[in-house]
Formats: sequence, structure tokens, C-alpha cells
Amino acid sequence: MAIRKPTAPADRSSAMAEILAQAGQEAKFKSGGIVEGTVSAVKGDDVFVDIGYKSVGSIGIDEFGENADVKVGDKVTVMIKRLEDDKTGMVELSKRSADDKIRWEKILTRYVEGCVVTGTIKSAVRGGLLVSIDDVEAFLPGSQIEVSPVRDLESYIGQSFDFKVIKISNERRNLIISRRELIEGTIAEKKAELLASLQKGDIRKGRVKNITDFGAFIDLDGVDGLLHITDMSWGRVKHPSEILKAGQELDVMILDIDRDRERISLGLKQTQPNPWAIVQEQFPVGARVTGKVVNIAAYGAFVEIAPGIEGLVHISEFSWTKRVARASDVLSVGDEVQVVVLSIDVENQKIALGIRQTQDNPWDTVLDRYPVGSKIKGKVRNFTAYGAFVELEEGIDGMIHVSDMSWTRKINHPSECVQKGQEVEAVVLEVNAKDQRISLGLKQAQQDPWDEIAKKFAVGSAVKGKVSKVASFGAFVELEDGVDGLVHISQISDQRIERVKDALDVGQEVEARVVKVDRAERRIGLSIRAMTMSDDEVKVLIAEAAGEEAPAKSSTVGSAGSSDNLGGLSAAFDNAFANVEWQPGEAK
Repeated sequence: MAIRKPTAPADRSSAMAEILAQAGQEAKFKSGGIVEGTVSAVKGDDVFVDIGYKSVGSIGIDEFGENADVKVGDKVTVMIKRLEDDKTGMVELSKRSADDKIRWEKILTRYVEGCVVTGTIKSAVRGGLLVSIDDVEAFLPGSQIEVSPVRDLESYIGQSFDFKVIKISNERRNLIISRRELIEGTIAEKKAELLASLQKGDIRKGRVKNITDFGAFIDLDGVDGLLHITDMSWGRVKHPSEILKAGQELDVMILDIDRDRERISLGLKQTQPNPWAIVQEQFPVGARVTGKVVNIAAYGAFVEIAPGIEGLVHISEFSWTKRVARASDVLSVGDEVQVVVLSIDVENQKIALGIRQTQDNPWDTVLDRYPVGSKIKGKVRNFTAYGAFVELEEGIDGMIHVSDMSWTRKINHPSECVQKGQEVEAVVLEVNAKDQRISLGLKQAQQDPWDEIAKKFAVGSAVKGKVSKVASFGAFVELEDGVDGLVHISQISDQRIERVKDALDVGQEVEARVVKVDRAERRIGLSIRAMTMSDDEVKVLIAEAAGEEAPAKSSTVGSAGSSDNLGGLSAAFDNAFANVEWQPGEAK
């Protein structure tokens, strides 16, 4: 067995120093480390670099760039990718990786998140654009290119802009940048400056940005204002698109500013003269003008007589004679019409117009065509409870009151005497052109029969007839020739009658004596009681009915009824008849 010779102390120290030096040198060689080396050889596409390690490393010549002139002895900074390749045993190096790391470290020393950088857009990728900043690629997301969405990314390639660094990723050696944030910041500053400079009443140029049903948003070079539809024109505007288009440039007035909420109200019509300021001079009351129908309502039509000036023609002002139920029955939007100015309310911007005033009013000459006392012919057009309307000409009617329908009968409803569509002859009784009323008389067109009636139904004579109507105060009895007589409740029976209908029925045949004939008032008073009275009692009753002083009354008369019934008989008849008389124009 061989025995190793002990090493001398000096030799031992030198060996240890050599080992430690070699260990220290090897410690700086590690994967990912950046070292400086010397080109030792160039063979084909491989460049061999000595980094001072126990073996040399190789790099593909393409990492030196196109047309690179690499020579032995050149100094080069490289990154150690791997110390020993499994196949060759050589050190694996990369110049490109070393360059990228050096550049990235420079980026980290120069830029922080939030800073502004300048770069050139190189290409479009999925989701955005790649931007070169100091030879480092940064990613610009599509949502961060502009304030509004961008569809054509290719159009940005080759352009240089300022960007804001919004994220730095060390792991990916990546920058996320934004152009939108810089634009928004600029807009915000510009908006604040603009808001501070605006004053009510200012006239500013703007561009129509967006149109809605209620108005339009106007871009005032960085700040938006609302132009409401009511402030677009002095005239009627149904929709903003009638007068505005997107992108249109126009002058607007600042109406109101809310700086806290950053809201601006704008006016377009306020930049133009207010036509209502001179409307009274331009369209005096009574002026006749031509206009266009711009709107139809149930109660009338709105007519534009000048730009921004509209007036209302109420349906009552359409025609002198025709009854207009709806404006749409006569006019349509877009129609040109002649109108007369009736009144002007400048404060409330209202004008009343009339169409009928452009035509002659037939009521002005109605008295010439239908003088009082003249006879006319016409058709019954309509009924009311108190009379019948007769058409004299188109749009002009006369009215026959029920009290002027018959000389002999008490007419309760016009249908008892005439029918709709029936042609009748009547006499003009009264003409009121101002209120557009004509009163007609049907009975006046016939001979007054009361001369003969007074003779035929003499006071004291006995008559027969049928009860035609029952009232609280008595009953009407229809005699010959359609003549009615009234039996007062006190003249029905010797006994006291509380209710007429307890003693008489409509249609019942009765006999009575004529106790009163008033030719002037065309009234006949009857008494059923008198049929059982003596001649003397009848005389007393007739005198009482006439309101005359009666002859001496016998006890028999006194027992026939109370003194109130006899002494007040004239008044009783008058009151009863008054209850069935109607005044012209009044309903019963």
C-alpha cells in the first residue's frame, strides 16, 4: 500500500487559494446572468464567445442583426442561458436576451406608472395595437385608443402619439399604455376652462352631436349643451330632425349654466329676432292674411301666418251658418287658407283668427230676406222640448215655439203638431241678427178661429168632450175642432176633490158648461159641476168666472162649494191657465 507524502504547509496554502478563486469566479456564472465576453471565433452561422468560463459559448449570428460584421476580438455583452449544453458541453449564450434585459432595465429607470411617453404604432394585434417605445414594445388596448370606439385599427399604424403608462409588468417585461386617458384629461381641462369662460347670453359656435326626440346635444368645442326642441324655433317644431342634422354647425345662445352639474342650456331661436315683437304692426287686428294649417285639434286649427307666428281658428269661427263639430271635417294639415286677425295677445303669444270673417255674413242681410210678418216655407230639421227648428236656407234656421203652433190646443211637445222633415208654412215673428235667432209662428200662418169659437162655445152652453190632460190644478177637455177647455179642480164636483186624477181619467168623456170665454187670451173655462146647477146658480158661477160682481146668491149656490171656490174662481182659472202658458224661447 502506497503512503501519500504529506504536503508541505506552503504548498497547501497555495492550493487552497487557487480553489477559492476558482469558486468565486464560477459563482458569477449562472443562468440569467449578464456577462461580457470576447469573440474567439466565427464559424458559419455560429459566433463563439469566451466569457472566462472553463468552456466557451456559442451564439447564432442572426442575434447580431442583419448584415452584422462580427470579428474575432470584438467585445460583446451576453446572457447566460445555460452553463453546459447536454450535447456539446458548451455554454449556451444569447445576445438578444441580454439586449432585451438591458433595454427593459433602462425602461424601468426612466418610466413609472402614470408617466407620459412617446411612441410609434407598429402593428395591429388582437385586441389592440403594438407601440414601440425606446425599442420596447408596449400594448395599446383598443378601448384605450380614442374616447369613442375605434373600428379601423390599421389606419393608426405608423403614427406617433403621446401615451400614458397605466401598467408596468416586470414578469412579462410589458408596458400597458393608454391614449384615451390623455385625451380625456385634455378634454376635462378644456371643459373646465370653457365652463369658466361661458356667460349667459353669449353666442357660441357649436356642432350638432346627437339628436333626440326632445332636442339635440351641441358640442361647444369640448363641452356639450342641450338645445331643447322648444328653443329651436319661434314656430312649431314636431321633431328636431326637421331643422337640424348631425354634424351641422350653427350659432347658439347660452341660456343657462349649471357649473356644478356641468349642464348647459342652449337656444337657437334666441339668436334670431323674435317675430312676436312686431306682430301687432305686421298683423293688425282686422288684417286679412294667407296662412298654412300646421296642426289640427278637436277645438280648432292652428294656422302659421309667418315663420314662427301661429294663430288659432276656433271651430266657432269657421262658418257663419254651418255647424262645425270637428276642425278635421273642414281642414287638413298643409291646407292654405285665408284668415282674418281677430285678436292678439303678445304676452302669451296667442293670436285668434277667423275664417268666416273672410266671407259675407248672411245674418247681416237676413232681415232683408225674411222681413217680420212675411210668410216662409221650410222643412222641420230638429226638435227641442219647447219648439221645432225649421231650415230656411243652408245654415239658417227659424224656431217655432210650442206656444205658436196652435190657436186652439195647448201643445206640450212639437211632435204633437209637426214631424221632422215635414215642410211647413210659417210667419216670421221676430228677427235677431245679432244673436242669430229667427222666431216663427205656425198658427199665425192660419186664420185665427177664435171669432167662430167664441160664437160656437157661448158662455152658459153645455158641451161634450174627452179629457185630454190631467194636471194638479184641473183637467183639459178636448171639444170639437180640436179646441181645449179647462175644468178647474173646484169645478169637477160638488164634493171636495183632493186630486184631479181621483175624479177624472185621460180619455174619459164628460159634459160641462162653458163658464168663461176669453177671446183675447184664447181660453175657455168649463165647469162639470154646473151641469147639475140651477139657472140662477149657473149665472152666479159665470159671473164669478168673469170676475164680475155676482147677483144675489141662493143658499143652494153656497152649499155647492166654499166661498173661496166661487169668489176666487176668476183668479183660479187665470192661475191654472198661467201654469200651461210658455214664454217664447223658454222650455216648459
